[in-house]
Amino acid sequence: MTTDIHLSQMPPPANGDAIPSTLARSGAARFWLAVLLTGIATGIGAAVLTRLLEVVQHFMWNGAGTNLLDATEHANPWRHILVLLGAGLVTGAGQIVLKHLSSGNGIDTTAAIWFHAGRLPAWRTLGSALLSVIIVGMGVSLGREGAPKQAGSVMANFFSDRARLSDEQRRLLVACGAGAGMGAAYGVPLGGALFSLEVMRGVLALRYVLPALFASVVATAVSWVALPDAPTYLIPAYPTSISCVAWALLAGPIAGIASVGYVRLVTCADRNKPQGWLRLATPVVGLGLLGAVSIWYPQLLGNGKDISQLAFTNQVAPALLLMLLALKPAATALCVCSGAPGGLFTPSLTVGALLGAVLGHAWSWFWPGVPPGLFAVLGAAAVLAATTQGPISTVVLMMELTGRDRSFIVPLLLAVATATLVARTIEPRSIYDARLTDEEVAARQKARELPAR
Repeated sequence: MTTDIHLSQMPPPANGDAIPSTLARSGAARFWLAVLLTGIATGIGAAVLTRLLEVVQHFMWNGAGTNLLDATEHANPWRHILVLLGAGLVTGAGQIVLKHLSSGNGIDTTAAIWFHAGRLPAWRTLGSALLSVIIVGMGVSLGREGAPKQAGSVMANFFSDRARLSDEQRRLLVACGAGAGMGAAYGVPLGGALFSLEVMRGVLALRYVLPALFASVVATAVSWVALPDAPTYLIPAYPTSISCVAWALLAGPIAGIASVGYVRLVTCADRNKPQGWLRLATPVVGLGLLGAVSIWYPQLLGNGKDISQLAFTNQVAPALLLMLLALKPAATALCVCSGAPGGLFTPSLTVGALLGAVLGHAWSWFWPGVPPGLFAVLGAAAVLAATTQGPISTVVLMMELTGRDRSFIVPLLLAVATATLVARTIEPRSIYDARLTDEEVAARQKARELPAR
């Protein structure tokens, strides 16, 4: 399809199709009921999927709680290989089963929102979410937020059908469902709402804000029945200094360039996924290799949350940081290339944390005095913003994920802004555009730059 055809699928909404900003508008009751039900269903789905991941992780690695790194560090070397070989078999078999759950190819959530009015193949998308949770629990180097995002999108699509919403309303609601899944999975309601608009929908418009907030808050509140209401990362209240601000100005562009390389690596991996009978063989070989390498570097397994936490509190040696900075992106790309479904949010944050920590240690030779863990936090935010191309949502997400709001806000904003500007100048694609063609990315970019209506 041509760019013009893609853009024709995103027409301006007619008055009757617009997002109702008040309850007095025609069709408002149906729309807001769909938003409420989407939030409730997404919160339940996020809680169930998160608990399932923890059960799989505990069973496979014989570890307690949610600390995968601690469990894998004490696991027998053969367990590393066998569990990841098993993850490869599950991935291959799962991909073959998913191929037959719906006719044609699966539709990525981003592509569905932009080019299919939010319509997704429900069973195939839910099957992919379930497969993602299982293999991430087994140690695949991808994020756990992918499954709740997919589940939220499917719930939004379902209630859009029942409420007979317009394409414009459905498109927004599916984006809200994806953001609500993120919010519920990590306990970040405001960040999840902004993520749904800035990253998934690509528009920060006033008429979209209330539905996004409502869906994300409801989903997060519902998930708290089963999931802990606590920051994901525990860090001290790092102070701001002139040295830290100067570092942010210099490191931000470096993070932006690194993010471009990372996005292109993931895109290349996604475009070279196995086809035919290789769907079964390639994951076994690829994930088996990951299992073998993880004997020496268990930090490569899982989404990277545990190693990020250690980097944020300066508990990782510089030599190990440098090695993981090379290996972690390669591990994530290997999993994507093997056909494993999963999220890219936390792996991207982890790459940023490693990059920030490495650059921070180098900076300390010239200008000491800044707590080393702060560099990792700033690097994580910079790379996350640049890879998602969502600077506003990233700043809020980092505040909610760490429970810190003002102690280092100035260098945080500088690092995020400069990294995003550099990355966006070089590469319009984000990590969530990996499955889009170059033509679709161009169409999306053109649509995002249209004047707000």
